[in-house]
Amino acid sequence: MKYFKFSTPAQKQAGEFRSDYDLGHHGFKHLETVYWNLPTAALYEEAIIRNEGTVVNGGPLLVHTGKWTARAANDKYFVKEPSTENKIDWGEYNRPITEEKFNSIYTRVLAFLQGEELFVQDVYAGSDPDYKLNVRVITDTAWQSLFARNMLNTFNERGKHKNFVPEFTLISVPSFNVDPRIDGTLSETAIIINFAQRIAIVAGSKYAGEVKKTIFTIMNYLLPMQDVMAMHCSANVGNKDDVALFFGLSGTGKTTLSADPKRRLIGDDEHGWSDHSVFNFEGGCYAKVIRLSAAAEPEIFACTQRFGSILENVVYDRGSRQIDLDDDSLTENTRISYPIEFIPNAIPEKLVNAQPKNIIFLTADAQGVLPPIAQLTMDQAIYHFMSGYTSKIAGTEMGLGIEPEITFSACFGAPFMVHHPYYYAKLLRSKAEKSGAKIWLVNTGWVGGKFGVGKRISIKYTRRMLNAALDGELDKVSYRKDVLFGYNVPLSCPDIPDKVFKPENAWGNKEEYWQKYDALAARYIENFKLFRGQVPDDIVKQGPKRLKK
Repeated sequence: MKYFKFSTPAQKQAGEFRSDYDLGHHGFKHLETVYWNLPTAALYEEAIIRNEGTVVNGGPLLVHTGKWTARAANDKYFVKEPSTENKIDWGEYNRPITEEKFNSIYTRVLAFLQGEELFVQDVYAGSDPDYKLNVRVITDTAWQSLFARNMLNTFNERGKHKNFVPEFTLISVPSFNVDPRIDGTLSETAIIINFAQRIAIVAGSKYAGEVKKTIFTIMNYLLPMQDVMAMHCSANVGNKDDVALFFGLSGTGKTTLSADPKRRLIGDDEHGWSDHSVFNFEGGCYAKVIRLSAAAEPEIFACTQRFGSILENVVYDRGSRQIDLDDDSLTENTRISYPIEFIPNAIPEKLVNAQPKNIIFLTADAQGVLPPIAQLTMDQAIYHFMSGYTSKIAGTEMGLGIEPEITFSACFGAPFMVHHPYYYAKLLRSKAEKSGAKIWLVNTGWVGGKFGVGKRISIKYTRRMLNAALDGELDKVSYRKDVLFGYNVPLSCPDIPDKVFKPENAWGNKEEYWQKYDALAARYIENFKLFRGQVPDDIVKQGPKRLKK
């Protein structure tokens, strides 16, 4: 759709924050206008002029992403060349593509964008100065440029923009489709990363999460080779510099549980752990908002009413501009992007020079059988980290149905891990042993029965148990050893009914409970066969035992 073009403040400002390292260095030619590092208000103007979105009540920019309302998990590729050939864990999530295919696609992208208007954000990933990565994000829409500005770290000084030289460049072109017949891709959508040329392309998808996760994937490859643990986790810190890490897939509660008014937020999704720091890769948060509750999640809810936030695929009333967070008619995966400073207790530096004292593995168990919280030994932690059990929640990936699906996602983020899972697991062990961190498995899923029969565990209970673990209250209670998994389950917690810690008691039929639990144990064992011969036997033995028939 053509937009009515006239001179805007943004057009006059287009080159004000321009880098001397211009787009000609990337091969771009004959462009109409390049908008360099526009601030939020200017990007709003351009998005509205282009009919890219709508301003809704309170000030957020609301956009719809069309066909793609979630990640295209099967459409990510890495260029296979000498520097990566023996380092990448090639497989389902890390598909190879040749240098020739990449160069062909890149040439066509450059040709496709001739005569177009582009938006550039020169930003960086990684809040620790020792490990930051300068990233240039080039988009053909204003709203995705705002997304990049929200989600990554920006420079405020004019000189920083002028002298900026990208260490990695990401080009997001939703309107450009690859051709499976000549490119060898699975579909017309492709996310391609070339480590030799330091270029990434997102083609054929408007879903902004692809931009964010592509940068995360790049960091997951580069940082572990510098002895920095790259993690799909949220992180916060208490008054005693006691850092807590929350690992988990989308829908398990990473964002919700780390946004705790009693603790300071480092970040909600992607972090690095060095020998001297825990630091956020990002400058913003990207949270699910379907059925978001003002009572249970007040800090995130407030962001849905704020200028500068981006709402993806949220339904709204065209007359009043009021949003409906309960409406899932477009997707279950409705999202909000906002700068981290919108959270009142967030740490502006997004960095803490301290080490984790607690590590939490979050799982949304849709079978309704796991205990609400358990403490793991180090070997058990490695087993569960590499297993990455949870239930995929509807909407987080294209093609998921309404019912959650059992999944094992290594490192609680297999689609974003570029090295072998045990590479990350060894780093986790090394750093956790040095810091003396306690490791917990926390179930944020169902109780009293599987999905559709039982109910989701109370977030109030989960928060209270987590606070008890982080504050050391659970050091003072008695534990039982789980029959199947062998981990230690507390028998009590202040302010929580004791019956909560024996999940079989919430089932009407206890025999059915044990059958389901045993079936889940079998799935764990079957999944871990993937790693036989690649991990020590001591880790394999940490798997669950089956019930005797």
